[in-house]
Amino acid sequence: CETCSKEEAKYRCPRCMKYSCSLLCVKKHKLALSCNGVRDKTAFVSVNEFTDLNLLSDYRFLEDVGRTADAAARHCIVHSPATKRLLYCLRNKARGCNIELKTLPVGFTKRRENSTTFNSMENKFYWHLKLIFPHCHAEYTLKGVPDDKTLADILKPYIDPVESDPVICQRLKIYTASPQSDVRILMKIENRNRNSVRYNELDASRSLLDNLKGKVIIEYPTLFVVLKTLKSDMVVLGQDGSEPAENSDSESSSLSSAEEGEIRDSS
Repeated sequence: CETCSKEEAKYRCPRCMKYSCSLLCVKKHKLALSCNGVRDKTAFVSVNEFTDLNLLSDYRFLEDVGRTADAAARHCIVHSPATKRLLYCLRNKARGCNIELKTLPVGFTKRRENSTTFNSMENKFYWHLKLIFPHCHAEYTLKGVPDDKTLADILKPYIDPVESDPVICQRLKIYTASPQSDVRILMKIENRNRNSVRYNELDASRSLLDNLKGKVIIEYPTLFVVLKTLKSDMVVLGQDGSEPAENSDSESSSLSSAEEGEIRDSS
C-alpha cells in the first residue's frame, strides 16, 4: 500500500495508479492528491504501449463526446434568447476592457462551471477564478472575484502565513513557508499548439483586470501559482512576448493529464 506502507495492496486507483489496501487508504490518497478516482480517458499513451484496449477506449470516448455534443445542441438553453444576450453582453464588455473572452457550447465542463457576471451599475466584472498550486497538487475555485482586486489580495487567504485559513495553510505549507518574492503567478496563453504551451507571468501588485488586459480567456481565468526556488516545467514568455533562449533557466512546458483533459474540453 502506497498510503500506509503496512498492508498488502488490494486496489489500484484508475486515475493515478496508486496502490491501496483498504477503503480508508483509498480515501486518504484521494484527499492528499486531490484525486477523484476516475480513469483519465485523455491520458497520453505512447505508440509502443498502444493496444487494442486503448483503441477501444478511444472509440468509446469519441462516441461519448458525440452523444454529449448532440445532447448539448438539442438543449433548450442553447436556443434561449436570454442566454444568448447574456453571453453577448459578457463578451462585449470584456472586449471593451481589451480582453478577448471566448465561451464554449452548452455541455462543456468550463461552460457549466463558469459563474462570471458583469455588474452594470458598478461597471465591474465578478470573475469565476481557478487557482492551481502545482507543487502541492491543489486547486481552488473562487466565485464572484471583483476585477479591481489585486492578485496579492486574492492569494492572501491561501499563502499568507498570517491571514490564510489554517487548513489551507497546512496543505500549502511549502508556499506559506516561502518568501512572497519567490511566488510567481502564471496564466496559460491560449490558441497555441499543444506541443508549444507557453505562459504569461502576471503582476501580483496589479488588479485582476489589469493583468487580464490583452489576454485571451476561455470562459474564466485559471492561474498557476509556482515558486521560483522549485523546479517548474512551464515556459514563461518574456514581457515582449518573445520566446526564452534555449540555454536560459526557463523550463519546458508539460501539463498533467488532468489539465490536458481540460484543454481538450476547451479546444
